[in-house]
Amino acid sequence: MITSVMPSPRAERRAVADASATAWALAARNGDAYAAERFVRALHGDVLRYVAHLSGDPQSAQDLTQDTFVRALDSLPRFEGRASARTWLMTIARRTVADSFRRAAARPRVAHTHDWQSALEGTQSRGLPGFDDGVALLDLLEALPDERREAFVLTQIVGLPYEDAARFIGCPIGTVRSRVCRARATLERLLLEADSQAMAAG
Repeated sequence: MITSVMPSPRAERRAVADASATAWALAARNGDAYAAERFVRALHGDVLRYVAHLSGDPQSAQDLTQDTFVRALDSLPRFEGRASARTWLMTIARRTVADSFRRAAARPRVAHTHDWQSALEGTQSRGLPGFDDGVALLDLLEALPDERREAFVLTQIVGLPYEDAARFIGCPIGTVRSRVCRARATLERLLLEADSQAMAAG
């Protein structure tokens, strides 16, 4: 029996969206301001989610996203479309987050309290919808090893195909699949443990 393997509707939609974003980027490279605006709109949400999870700092995600697009628009004349605009943009986002870590490490840290993290958390608004859920997800992702977290975020949150994620990370596609599988297993175990603790406490 021969079974044809057809791409899923989600994969087809993603491929169409990637092709459109790449076309907008190539047009923007030639000075089309409307295309540049469409390029930013098409990928803004993906970049925002990626930098938020990669940096572990939702508060700075907007600034990191803006910085990523500033760098991308400055680099558009060198974009040739060999990879999709999404993959190219995520590479820039990754460097942007890494640069922000380097700048933060180089700055002296001054605080009036030894427990600066608790003090910072105390200034955040808890009334926003989804705030606690977002913090919980970030906490769970932080429990993953770096390489598994990156593979999971790229494929499951940003939505890159495994092939693009493998090219982006610089490893075989099978390694990406393995890392995502292990990350998912770890997250499921952590969620079950959290649920058990909540039930015991209740």
